[in-house]
Formats: sequence, C-alpha cells, structure tokens
Amino acid sequence: MKYSIREVFAPKLFNTLRHYTRAQFAQDSLAGIIVGIVAIPLAIAFGISSGVGPTEGLVTAIIAGFLISLLGGSKVQIGGPTGAFIVIVYGIIQQYGLSGLMIATIMAGILLILMGLAHLGSVIKFVPYPVIVGFTAGIAITIFSTQMNDFFGMGLSDVPANFIDKWIFYGQHFSCNGWAIGIGLFSLLVCIFMPRLTKRIPGSLAAIVLATLLVWALKRWAPESWGIASLQTISDLYELPHGIPAPHLPSLQLAEGESMFTLIQKLFPSAFTIAMLGAIESLLSAMVADGVIGDKHNSNTELIAQGVANLVVPFFGGIPATGAIARTMTNINNGGRSPIAGIVHAIVLLLVLLLLGTLVGMIPMACLAAVLIMVAYSMSGWKTIYGLIKHPSRDLAVLLITFFLTVIFDLTVAIEVGILLALVLFLMRTSEETHIRTFHNEIDPNEDTDIQSNLEHLTIPEGVEVYEIDGPYFFGIANKFDDIMTHVSGDKYPIRIIRMRKVPFVDSTAMHNLSMLIRRSHKEGITIILSGVNEHVHKQLQNGGIEQMMNPKNICPHITVALDRASDILNRSKQQ
Repeated sequence: MKYSIREVFAPKLFNTLRHYTRAQFAQDSLAGIIVGIVAIPLAIAFGISSGVGPTEGLVTAIIAGFLISLLGGSKVQIGGPTGAFIVIVYGIIQQYGLSGLMIATIMAGILLILMGLAHLGSVIKFVPYPVIVGFTAGIAITIFSTQMNDFFGMGLSDVPANFIDKWIFYGQHFSCNGWAIGIGLFSLLVCIFMPRLTKRIPGSLAAIVLATLLVWALKRWAPESWGIASLQTISDLYELPHGIPAPHLPSLQLAEGESMFTLIQKLFPSAFTIAMLGAIESLLSAMVADGVIGDKHNSNTELIAQGVANLVVPFFGGIPATGAIARTMTNINNGGRSPIAGIVHAIVLLLVLLLLGTLVGMIPMACLAAVLIMVAYSMSGWKTIYGLIKHPSRDLAVLLITFFLTVIFDLTVAIEVGILLALVLFLMRTSEETHIRTFHNEIDPNEDTDIQSNLEHLTIPEGVEVYEIDGPYFFGIANKFDDIMTHVSGDKYPIRIIRMRKVPFVDSTAMHNLSMLIRRSHKEGITIILSGVNEHVHKQLQNGGIEQMMNPKNICPHITVALDRASDILNRSKQQ
C-alpha cells in the first residue's frame, strides 16, 4: 500500500488557517489563556516530582506545547509534561543523571518520529485496555508515594526511587511538620470542593493561589515562635531563572571503560518506554478529543509532532512531553477549536516564566504535593478497575500483573511484559476461535456459503477426507493442524481436501507447514486439494511457492469444484 506525504505529515494548523476567522481567533485566544493558567501548577508540579525543577517543567510545557500545536495532527491537543512520565524520569535521573535523561528523551523523540513515518499511528491505538489501565493505576500509586516527603514536611533528601525502598526509607526517617500537613490538607480540601462551587476555576489553580497567599501572609506577619519559617517553598529548594535557558549539549561523564554506544544501549529500554508512553497517551487524548469536537486527527502526524517536541526540549533542559488529556479537555470546554489555542497557551506560560518567577517561588511544596495527590487519584481509575473485575479473568490478570510490575519494579518492565502478555492472550483467543473440522461422508450445503449448488447435500466420495480451517491460518493453528494431519496419516485417504474459505490470511509458519504436508503426502501417494482459497491467500500461496509444488488444478475456488476434481482423480487412478 502506498501513502502520500500528506497522509504521513499534515499538520492541522495549516488546514485550519485557510478558513480562519477573527471570531474563532478570539475564542481560541480565550481558551489558550485559560489552559495556560491551568497548566502553570501542573507543569511546576510535574517538573519538581520528576526530579528536575519548576523551571524545567515550565520550559517543557512552553516548548513542547508550542511544537505539538504547531506540527500536530489534532486541532485541539495540548502538549506538555504529564504525570505518566514522573516515575520513569525520576528513575532515569537517579541512575544516569540529567545527561542520561537528556539522551533518553532525544532517543524517544527519534523513535516517535520513526513510528509516525512508518505509519504506526493506528497500530499504537490497539494496545490492550487492561495494559493501559494497569500501568496507569501503577503510575498513580507511585506518584502518590513520591509526595509523602513534601506533604508531611519530612525534608528528606536522596529518597530511593524504588517503591518498596522508598517506603522503608520513609518509615526509618519519618517526621512531621505541622505547617506542611496543615497547608497540604487545606490544599486538598480546596482541590476537592472547588469543582462543586464552580467548574470555571480548576481546583489545583485555586489551591495554589490560596495556599500561596496564606503562606505569604503568615511568613510576613506571624510571630517567629509559630515556626512558619520551617515550611518549605519552591524558592527554598530551587533557583528560578527569569527566561528560557540557553540550549546546551549533554555533559557526559562516562564510567571507566564505558563508550557512548554502551550508554545508549543501557538507555534504550527507558527511551522505548518514554516513546510508547508518549504515543499511547497522546493518541488516546486525541481520540477522546475527536469524539467531543466531531473531528478526526492524523495519528501519524501527531506522532511526528510528539517526536519533534521530545527531540528539541532536552536541549533546553526539559523533560519528556506528550498530549495531556486534562488540559486538552479544558481547551475544548472553553471553546478552543484550532491549534492557535495551544500556541496561545504556550505564550501564556512563557510570560509566567519571564515575569512571575518570584511569585512562583513562593508556592509551598506541601501544596504542590496535595495537587499531585489529586492527580494520582484521578489517574488511579479505581472505578474502571472495579468494573473490569466482571470481565474475563485473563483481562484482569493482565491488568494486575502490569499494575504490580509498575509499582514494584518499574514502568519499562511493566509495559514490555504487559504488552507481551496481551499479545500471548490475543494469540490464545484467536487460536480458540479458529476451528478445524473434519468431514467424511457428506456436507450440508445450507451451512456452507461457498457451495454453488442446489443439491440437498454433497456426498464426499469414498477415499476422500475433507478438513476445514475456520479462521486465520497462523503459527498457532498451523502447528495444531499439522498435529491433526500427522495423527491421521495412518488412515491413508488417497485424497485430502483442505477447505480454506474462512481463512483470511496465512503466515510464514502456516506456509512452511503446508509445504511440508504436501511433500509428505506426495511421498505417501496422497493428493492434497485446496478449496475456497480467496484471492489474497492465493497470491500468498503463489509467492510462497506452494502453487508450484502442486497441480494448479488442485487449488479450487469452492468445495463443489474440489469434490469434482477429487472424483476425477479417483476415476483416473481406478482406470490405471
């Protein structure tokens, strides 16, 4: 199948601008401003929790958000850092440092671009739902665990990345800061109850504004004896530059005897996980957005845009980015209908970084922890998990295995094993749905759509046995069918008809087994006739050399022709 360049890369922005109006610009600008305001606390929180800082979170939201809207395949997608990346980014930094994260993100960007160019956008959508729910819930639990240090004001450093080690570390060094817990609980209550008062102001934004004002007032006027100075804010831990950092290359410090190629090999699993997460999350977000606005996104273009964003962002100190479904829905709900809204959102964040750095530094860490605890709760999908309990046990098993692997080990292992398990289960189900039937005496025409006859029944001549493969003829069924044919080889039917009317495709294993069956049958004096071979499968048989191994007349369009052919062969053998 051939694709034009527009099918691979066709940014929605350029099509939108052809019929753009002032009214739409005003609507998109308003939506972009609102989304930009909503993105401020999330970008800061995701940057800090990932192990970098608030500036890196904002820079990622600015650059990635701009590039994804400029080049993306969705009209309304809003890009930036998301909670899904916190776990993997934190782990990479712990093991390889910031330079390792930079290289892994660049590699992930290249992978995403290659996936888009290879037309894999539609394939990514078929990642099984239990796998997505499993690792999303695992990420939620892990994000929750990373916020305990700031929520309780323990002030710990060098907290282990591993889930179990982290909680052991908390237990060994647990302490409480009353101010931190108080601000954290206050922020949680604002996040929970603000949506009940108004849908226009996000709970996370309201919590950060109110908590920051409260802490500022307390630090300004409360007596020193109250101990408010012990409450940490962003500026206590991070230096906030007023602007976009200058682009720079990674400063690599390779271990003795380690080459750059070795480091790339070590980072590839993490880069693959970043790419898969970015692809899955962005395309799921785009699909949800399509259903709301009645549009259709270009998945390959979206992957390329995500790849470009992740290729550029690391040079400015940023972290991995993808389409953010919460910000995308905020954009839609406020009237955004073109990529202009996403570009305006990036400009708003840039102005915040340039002009409001001092105010950002006053945000209490306990408040950010509360915001991320709410993000983790929203990601957990506990209602979905509860609903899946009623589904087949295999789906639940895949979900639970993916979940526990995400929590106990890491996301890289979880995604790889989860997708592998889902693939195995898919093959098992496909094998179960593919049936092999045997006919010895007659065939009922009423059950067979390929019979071109008005007869009440079709008699199978003596010495002929008919086998029917009902479903895809791939390696699982090929081996099963081969076992059946091997066990009946002692029956010595002179002619065996293999009905393939319900076979949509054959794979290389099936082709190999079929060729071995034809060779073995030829040695035993048995004739193989293929019946009901469709055009696609027939072409595969020709390309695989199967047709050359047998008489072309023995590849028949339907069963009546196959039975007539079998009768002719039997009659000629009797005459001889």
